[in-house]
Amino acid sequence: MTRLRADLLLLLTAFIWGTAFLAQKLGNLAVSPAQFVGLRFVLSAALLVPLALWEAGRRQWLWPGRGDMAVAALGGLCLFAGAILQQTGLTGTSVANGGFLTSLYVLIVPFFAWLAGGGRPQPVILAACLCSVLGAWMLTSGGVAQRMTGGDALVLAADFAWAGMIVLAPVFLRRTGRPFLLCAVQHLVTAVLALGWALPAASWSWPALHAAAPAILYAGVLSGGLAFTLQVVAQAYAPPVEAALILSLENVFAAATGAVWLHERLSWLAIGGCVLIMAGVLLPDLGAAAWRRLAGRNDPAGVAGPP
Repeated sequence: MTRLRADLLLLLTAFIWGTAFLAQKLGNLAVSPAQFVGLRFVLSAALLVPLALWEAGRRQWLWPGRGDMAVAALGGLCLFAGAILQQTGLTGTSVANGGFLTSLYVLIVPFFAWLAGGGRPQPVILAACLCSVLGAWMLTSGGVAQRMTGGDALVLAADFAWAGMIVLAPVFLRRTGRPFLLCAVQHLVTAVLALGWALPAASWSWPALHAAAPAILYAGVLSGGLAFTLQVVAQAYAPPVEAALILSLENVFAAATGAVWLHERLSWLAIGGCVLIMAGVLLPDLGAAAWRRLAGRNDPAGVAGPP
């Protein structure tokens, strides 16, 4: 797969995730956060396990080592922590605030990638991340500072889990080349932990489950089973920071979906925020292209290149 195709898969993932915040918010009206997370990931795991078995059959059942499975399980813990913190946080914050605060993981990923053995974040990468976050703030809050709530704090804490998951995915994929296995393990871990939390603590009723069913189906099949798989597959070919920047476009898609389906009007400040997010996504590639052109002018033989 080429980098362009990987970026397009990440773009599709951002679109699906951008439309999923509303489903998550609606799901909280009927069931508890742990119930919602557990059920949606049971559904997505049921879709992913057959794909993981098919993938294993193609590779003649060569099973990854213990270290590889430990990385996958750790990614599952990150997914569980991110999902349960975000879902619980959405009970105490707005969809707009939740979308903005979730986008802050873009600032965390470069430093997590550095700690995991990657290179030190380059200035152009940090500028792109700041550009995307500023755009998300303009888009979701109208550029107005808002008081932090308990729900906001939980969504913000989830960003560290999302960043860890994004950084761990390419580590597993470099070792094994098995995206479906990684997704299946992550979703199984999340489903087991969330249901283990929900079963003794929450009351279960068929009317509540029936009311939450559409949101659970959307989050489980599209946001979970499809989008998370696309993200993992694409990350075998896209660096973590680039992936995080493209995924930050979920805020733009969320706003566009609201404008089309809910007839919400976007202010000029919000439109400027969309432009800033897209600029942040494009900035690393534009910076690299500008560097190559500058290096080519200073080195007619064409042997110079970025460090």
